[in-house]
Amino acid sequence: MAQQKIVQTAGRDQLGDFAPEFARLNDDVLFGEVWSRNDLLSLRDRSLVTITSLISQGITDSSLTYHLQSAKVNGITRTEIAEILTHIGFYAGWPKAWAAFRLAKDVWADDTAGEDAKAAFQRQMIFPIGEPNTAYAKYFIGNSYLAPVSGEQVKISNVTFEPRCRNNWHIHRATKGGGQMLIGVAGRGWYQEEGKPAQEILPGTVIHIPANVKHWHGASTDGWFAHLAFEIPGENASNEWLEPVTDGEYNKLK
Repeated sequence: MAQQKIVQTAGRDQLGDFAPEFARLNDDVLFGEVWSRNDLLSLRDRSLVTITSLISQGITDSSLTYHLQSAKVNGITRTEIAEILTHIGFYAGWPKAWAAFRLAKDVWADDTAGEDAKAAFQRQMIFPIGEPNTAYAKYFIGNSYLAPVSGEQVKISNVTFEPRCRNNWHIHRATKGGGQMLIGVAGRGWYQEEGKPAQEILPGTVIHIPANVKHWHGASTDGWFAHLAFEIPGENASNEWLEPVTDGEYNKLK
């Protein structure tokens, strides 16, 4: 996964005038360098390490709340955080876990049903859901998640879509070779080429997408969906992102 630069301004916002060097170290080094090395350790894993460290020290103030919120953004579900805090309680102390649960319950309060559904979907498949697909979020309607599977020979990723999530119309450009292949992993989704009827994707369905063909793919309206995406090597390969799939187009699919 490409390294994602973390931008933090809390140090300068709160302490810039009083302790400018501390603010610089907080914003530019801790977050700008250490947290940004997510090509070595994922943001999700860094959130786990940070939460565990803070709770072990009995730090259950606004800093823990911030890192719990970050953990949620970095893909940790409501069900997962409950299990994580339970595990921490046995090693760091039961009262510390109680204090952390009071904060976590508020952080995950708004999306109980969605997080439970996501956790249940994860149990259906062998590949991980991965982290929020923030790098390409502007090309998706709804939330998607990306888990790299292989970067050797052929690049393979597991892509997960929440209900109703789909990517924009797009084209895999190449002057020779190229294109993409999809294999359904779990749930039910759709694939459509411009000018053709949409095709249902179920676990085991294989979709071959030639280079230079306009298409989109995503989840059904009523459930989570995941597919493996294989990038086929080609000459002068690139992705061209186009317009979103409208609700009118999408709602016609059953």
